[in-house]
Amino acid sequence: MVRVLLLGAVHEAGLARLRARPEVELVALDETDEAGIDRDLPEADAVIVRTAPLPAARIARAPRLRVIAKHGVGVDNIDLAEASRRRIPVTVTATANATSVAEFAFAQLLALAKSTRAWDEAVRAGDWAARYHRTAVELAGKTLLVVGFGRIGARVAARALAFEMRVLAYDPYVCAERIRAAGCTSVADLDAVLPEVDAVSLHCPSTPQTRGMFDAQRLARLKPTAFLVNTARGGIVDEEALARALRGGRLAGAALDVFAREPLPASDPLLGVPGLLLSPHVAGITAESARRMALEAAENLLAALDGRLDRSVVANPEVLA
Repeated sequence: MVRVLLLGAVHEAGLARLRARPEVELVALDETDEAGIDRDLPEADAVIVRTAPLPAARIARAPRLRVIAKHGVGVDNIDLAEASRRRIPVTVTATANATSVAEFAFAQLLALAKSTRAWDEAVRAGDWAARYHRTAVELAGKTLLVVGFGRIGARVAARALAFEMRVLAYDPYVCAERIRAAGCTSVADLDAVLPEVDAVSLHCPSTPQTRGMFDAQRLARLKPTAFLVNTARGGIVDEEALARALRGGRLAGAALDVFAREPLPASDPLLGVPGLLLSPHVAGITAESARRMALEAAENLLAALDGRLDRSVVANPEVLA
């Protein structure tokens, strides 16, 4: 038997894919069940994990572990170095939620440009005259900077182009030809281009190079009429600096789906910042993506056990050498 430990709820389609294999024994735990995870992980041959932390100490206590399948694309909660040391592949659902995140990111940009929350609040407060004191803006003709031109960033760019925006893309790991072929302009100097853009949408992973990327200095380079959207990872934007910029009128608006601390504490000062749209890390969660993520996570896990794993879905492909 192959013991598969499921940490967190996933779509039934993924569970059915695993149950179709007679040798698989599925053990499901709530992702907050710390005691249960520590108890059952040492006997697991494979793990499907959502947000539960898998630090080095936990991985080290799982001698039978052959694969860690992430239900999602971010591996921040997994000690990749320890998994690699043990030669355990860590897989991701590479394409499952790309469309969902891209749609959400662009929806947030539209919400900022069109002041949809302010209009809703005005009507509920009986303030019909608000329409004379606040002005929405058009996206057509504006310049969007996409930071990170992978599966999600490229989809956001396509949506922006459909809205007649000019799209710039910053990604040191993507060749300029690919960006140009998508109808966008490749930029090499992030700081130089910031003063000319009207909106920024972030789609890069959390790495030592990207953490704190949008600090006070970079935020100050943006126009006071600019918008910032982060559906990538918490910590890429300096939240305190962003709050100061919004409170000081040095930025027109921002939308955050990810945070340095999650869940966001009830006392967090971000909750009182004007011009800031907040959401609870839901950009990639739709009915369609939930099904795709569960299926991809299950398939990645089975492929690893069968020795047919696709390198393109492995976060540490060097272990496959």
